[in-house]
Amino acid sequence: MIAIVVICISFFMVTQVFNTNETQEEPVVVDNNPSVEEFIGSIAEIARKLGAENDLYASVIIAQAVLESNHGQSGLGSSPNNNLFGMKGSYQNNSVTLETSEDDGSGNMTTVMAEFRKYPSYEASLQDYVKLMRNGVSWNKDFYAGVFKSNTKSYTDATKFLTGSYATDSQYNEKLNAVIAKYDLQQYDSPVKDKKTITVADGDSLMHIAEAHNVNVTSIKQWNQLRSDRIEAGQQLNIYKY
Repeated sequence: MIAIVVICISFFMVTQVFNTNETQEEPVVVDNNPSVEEFIGSIAEIARKLGAENDLYASVIIAQAVLESNHGQSGLGSSPNNNLFGMKGSYQNNSVTLETSEDDGSGNMTTVMAEFRKYPSYEASLQDYVKLMRNGVSWNKDFYAGVFKSNTKSYTDATKFLTGSYATDSQYNEKLNAVIAKYDLQQYDSPVKDKKTITVADGDSLMHIAEAHNVNVTSIKQWNQLRSDRIEAGQQLNIYKY
């Protein structure tokens, strides 16, 4: 009788172990939200071109778009509004009214309702931003001349100028500088010197490929608009040299 009880208990414990292992398996979670790199990749070449043509830092343009629109995920920055820079007013008679927070210049935030421009695309938003930088405001066409490459020594001079002139956030330049550094956005301030396409080999990783080509992982993700670090054998990736 004792032997039978022991056998039954043992069988019960074994089945519980297997059941526990089954319940601990977690489903694969697919993130449908674009990564910051994916967003940067969607606007980087447009920003690089506009920056080169208009004496502006593409790095600053992209950093502002990332910061102002939460990399395209904010209510204002996402479709159908596509306003990447928090620009107020209307665009071709299209606008949207949203709640926003503003810094009084001393670090104190207040909530207000404001009318913002509504764009048909990210490219239209980028072009309108560049137009503002180049043409200034109604009372001063040179209002944003302090961001021009020809009037600055580096992008940090431009971000410093934007603090208090473009945004009321007293730490605006520090936030922009951090985004530029983290995502290596300075690369877009220079023309592309070389571009090649490689094929991912079995067992490759983004880190391995980045090291082999002397580039950053974040850059590879931007150039190829990757949502994650996952890559597969046979996949083709673009590699740039600036």
